[in-house]
Amino acid sequence: MGAGRIKVPRGTFDILGEQAEARSALEARARAILAPAGYERIETPVLESTELFARAVGESTDIVSKEMFTLQDGSARSLTLRPEGTAPICRAYVEHGMHKRRAPVKLWYLSSFFRSERAQAGRYRQFWQVGAEALGSDDPGLDAESIALLATLLSQVGVRAVRLRLSSLGSADSRAEYRARLQDYLREHEAALSSEVRSRIELNPLRAFDSDDRETQRVMQGAPRLLEHLSRQDAEHFAAVRALLDEASITYEVDSTLVRGLDYYTRTVFEFTSDALGAQSGVAGGGRYDGLVEALGGPPTPGVGWAAGVERMLLAGDGQPPPASSVELFIALADASGERSDGRSPAPAAATEGTRKAAFALLSAARSAGLVAQMELAGRSLKGQLGHANALRARYVAIVEDGETVLRDMQEGEQQRISTDTVVHTVLRGLRDL
Repeated sequence: MGAGRIKVPRGTFDILGEQAEARSALEARARAILAPAGYERIETPVLESTELFARAVGESTDIVSKEMFTLQDGSARSLTLRPEGTAPICRAYVEHGMHKRRAPVKLWYLSSFFRSERAQAGRYRQFWQVGAEALGSDDPGLDAESIALLATLLSQVGVRAVRLRLSSLGSADSRAEYRARLQDYLREHEAALSSEVRSRIELNPLRAFDSDDRETQRVMQGAPRLLEHLSRQDAEHFAAVRALLDEASITYEVDSTLVRGLDYYTRTVFEFTSDALGAQSGVAGGGRYDGLVEALGGPPTPGVGWAAGVERMLLAGDGQPPPASSVELFIALADASGERSDGRSPAPAAATEGTRKAAFALLSAARSAGLVAQMELAGRSLKGQLGHANALRARYVAIVEDGETVLRDMQEGEQQRISTDTVVHTVLRGLRDL
């Protein structure tokens, strides 16, 4: 039986050439923004204990109840491919005693995550996120800084038509009081709600605001709003966050229907959307999670953070690929097909191996000197090699011959015949004099 082509599963993808360059450029921008603000890189394992997400994210959430990839290891322990980044970082914070550091402890990551979702543009089963978490302080300035850093990243990546939605979920006490009010309202209108929302009235009533069902949406227009039932301390905290964003000239809209899909959020919540993405408009979001570390066995530790989808940022970006890095020196072989750079007769066959060795030695010397250098490795003719050098935007081309090299300045259109062992010095001097 003949074998057919093997493809990656639907909802996953390969990252190729230009796509990898775009992702690398995005990572560099994230690092350049977050590192000066005091954030250090962290990476957590792809596999975590299933209990971590059940306790942190919430068993009634879609992520835990429907979307996680879970397996058992040889000891019958339940493990899960991480579906989000905050819970693992808080687990690491507790495990490694980071509460002993000076607060706030600031961490950032760029990692892959996994959710069993219906694949569509901007929504994949394996996806990448860049995120930032700051733990150890409940200062509203930390909320504002976190939002401002994310806004800067989205701007520098070129995400189009960005809007920021902002709200507060209050502390656990004020939310518990509001939750009872909302449950009473939902029970009064239960007949008009979708079956999914009805099933969540007891466990997670706030998710009714996220429903796509039109009748449910109509009912929710008259539902009580959590923003109207914040405690004085929570209201003051939210007002302080807004005042700081106003000072930074960050435009936002207060949206009292905004809820996040994870149970650990408290107080400030926010979401950046892009109209360029259509229905799947969410690009990034986050909020404060003041009780999460304690729920995972650590000391009482406030925290705030966010995650931004790499694929969605690139989809909503301006479409301009990052500039290709130019090759400073391309090393060509004059005798790759018997041609000579000066039109003389072909070199003897015995010279081919010696020329290749000299070219490779030159490549090693150039890279050791810090030059961005490449060498002909595909058996092209000299004409083909020069065309390839042009495609690489090479500044210099060294055509290695018998003990000598013809060095071409591709920008100035000039060339000179020099000793091969002086090529690196000549190129460095030429680049320095630019």
